[in-house]
Amino acid sequence: MPRWLPRAMALALALYACFQLGSWAFHQLIGLLVNILIAFFLALAIEPAVGRMAARGMRRGLATFLVFFAVLVAAIGFVVLLGSMLAGQIVEMVGDFPQYLDSVINWINHTFHTELSRVEVQDSLLRSDWLQKYVQNSASGVLDVSATVLGGLFKLLTIFLFSFYFAADGPRFRRALCSVLPPAKQAEVLRAWEIAVDKTGGYLYSRGLMALISGIAHFILLEILGVPYAPALAVWVGLVSQFLPTIGTYLAGALPMLIAFTVNPWYALWVLIFVVVYQQFENYVLQPKLTAKTVDIHPAVAFGSVVAGTALLGAVGALIAIPAVATLQAFLGAYVKRYAVTEDPRVHGHRRHGEAVLARVQRALRAKKDQAAPHDDV
Repeated sequence: MPRWLPRAMALALALYACFQLGSWAFHQLIGLLVNILIAFFLALAIEPAVGRMAARGMRRGLATFLVFFAVLVAAIGFVVLLGSMLAGQIVEMVGDFPQYLDSVINWINHTFHTELSRVEVQDSLLRSDWLQKYVQNSASGVLDVSATVLGGLFKLLTIFLFSFYFAADGPRFRRALCSVLPPAKQAEVLRAWEIAVDKTGGYLYSRGLMALISGIAHFILLEILGVPYAPALAVWVGLVSQFLPTIGTYLAGALPMLIAFTVNPWYALWVLIFVVVYQQFENYVLQPKLTAKTVDIHPAVAFGSVVAGTALLGAVGALIAIPAVATLQAFLGAYVKRYAVTEDPRVHGHRRHGEAVLARVQRALRAKKDQAAPHDDV
């Protein structure tokens, strides 16, 4: 056996063991890494506000705390307002449920000539097997729900903690990163950081603008229909539909439909139709234009980046895909050499006149030849 073979086998086994260990560690820490990624983009989003306050003499830690406190107060106020509204509507719906049930039973008896009664329907529902199984499963799943809620709160705390450190110690973090790089690379890193701040801020600006437009449009509809709590519902639709990717649209439209149903069941249908139509208008008209202007990427690239981000990281990937791709595109654009485009009509999608005439003549000759071919065979 050659002397180098045992060493090569030992080295291969050691490398394989290191790969397996690294893969296991990465899969164990992927949740933490995703939270750190979210925190980093959140810190980039609040960097302009923190930078302005720090430029006026305020300490970055205090400025970061004030920005986070303002965001937290706004979020808590919105949740409390929406929760009180929703609780009141649920109580009203529960109180009016017997009337809804009577109207449905009367319609069924009148249409299908049956003799149903509310007491029989209630008894059949209360004695049904699926209701008992649902109650048992709900009772056994209380601990799972509590664990999920606690886990979500811990993730939020982790994200806010890392984002606070990224924003408050941003200059120190940049100095530490640049200290291990040569001067030329330091300039590139700082330029990439600045581009990331601008693109993330532009993305959030576009989302906020679309949330404002969506809220105003739905507020007008709800006011016309006379649905209660129209301002709160409009804010709910605007924020949830824009800042919760994929499922945000459905969650945003479900609550106004539910509230409109308590006023008139037909109003819920009108709200559903409006939500679907407005969503198509936003996807194909409003969002591509605003995203292309504020983030400066092509609408097709924006759509593809969202699809790719969703496939890689789910809802988190869909939320941060556009600013990440816009940052990468702006950073790499400085290294792409561009040339002056020749003044050729074909660049604008127009063919030359001579070529068009020649193509028509060739088509005519080919057609005559095809017509003469059967006669030659005969």
